[in-house]
Amino acid sequence: MSTKDSSARPGPLDRFLGLFTEVRAGEAGTALLMLLSLFLLLVGYYVLKTVREPLVLVTGGAELKSYAAAGQAVALMGFVPLYSWLASRLDRMKLIVCLLLFFVVCIELFFLGGRMQVPMLGFFFYIWVGIFSLATIAQFWSYANDIYRKDVGNRLFPLIAIGQTAGAMVGSKVVEELFKARVDPFMMMHIAAVLVLVHLGLYVIVNRRQHREHTAKAAPPPVAGRSGFALVLESRYLMMIGALLILLNAINTLGEYVLGSFVKNASVGMADPTSFIGQYMANYFLWVNVAALVLQAFVVSRIVRYAGIAGVVLALPVVAIGTYGLAAVGVTLAAMRWAKTAANSGDYSIMYTAKQMLWLPTTREQKYKAKQAIDTFFVRTGDLVAAAVVFLGVELLSLSTRGVALTNLALIAVSLVIAWRLIAEHRRLSAEAAPAAA
Repeated sequence: MSTKDSSARPGPLDRFLGLFTEVRAGEAGTALLMLLSLFLLLVGYYVLKTVREPLVLVTGGAELKSYAAAGQAVALMGFVPLYSWLASRLDRMKLIVCLLLFFVVCIELFFLGGRMQVPMLGFFFYIWVGIFSLATIAQFWSYANDIYRKDVGNRLFPLIAIGQTAGAMVGSKVVEELFKARVDPFMMMHIAAVLVLVHLGLYVIVNRRQHREHTAKAAPPPVAGRSGFALVLESRYLMMIGALLILLNAINTLGEYVLGSFVKNASVGMADPTSFIGQYMANYFLWVNVAALVLQAFVVSRIVRYAGIAGVVLALPVVAIGTYGLAAVGVTLAAMRWAKTAANSGDYSIMYTAKQMLWLPTTREQKYKAKQAIDTFFVRTGDLVAAAVVFLGVELLSLSTRGVALTNLALIAVSLVIAWRLIAEHRRLSAEAAPAAA
């Protein structure tokens, strides 16, 4: 665990980062390396995410794309136990190296498959990209939770998470420029592979810094024991985290459906509805990312400092009540658009940081194995819940957009109950862990 001498004087870099959160003497270097590592991972992910769209549509079709969430859930049922098995046999750096090199090899194999025009390649690539993003980001935060004590993580996680919001913005712009320059989508895969390798290199640098700071301690051993799914099922705290993430992901996905319905209705009668929808959504995504970056950089750490874990966990459900309450009463597209911007930017910044902080009082075994299970399979299950709600509600029961918004309000009410109980359990676990940390 990362520790620093609190009596030492902060350096210039520590003081500069104090604009964003409380950074104590000597903490800035590792925190910035972690931020940069996450930033590069997100840029690489956005390259792959954008490449998958034309690839799945050309080689698989829109129909197959709609089945991808279910395909990811099935694949994750095999991936999570395999990851748990590896985590029981490899120390944390070997585990990280194996996972990231595996994904780099996969990228190059997809490149070769594209050149060979392998059938259904787009569909499998779509599934793989979803697993890549969930698994690598979950592993990053498992490592962050492992090297930082709870009190340090509470201060530095909002800073490190800036790498995610900034990476999403920059990654989107990089890919846009690459397409404008007519770079072949398959060649872009090499760019993503290089970024993942640099991301891996930063892990190595951070790990060496950790060893220098803790020369008396041996490298952490493998996390032997049960699989990620078993760990979740035996812990009330982890079950509540999983249930909350399923609900929040379902709420967000249904919210995108609600906003999409508003935009589609507004385009009716226009000469070029496709162009209107494309430009409107592009501008919407831009402002969501801008707002998320501002919140992450200047607001999240203040919420953590003054309201603690309760402030960041409850912020999104409270904002979501207002967002879908407006949709339920029938507002204009402009009002709905900015309400959804507030909800999504809060999800990508405040709630994103809360999801990582919830793991600080857990065991190493839970941080690596159970976090992979929850951040991959459980999150993807939220998409399946949303798809089921749309199919049953819209296709079979003919629910209107207002009806879907009301359904979302009901899910938000349930999420608030779970979140409140989760906060109480988090405080209990933190109190139990405090004497051991001391």
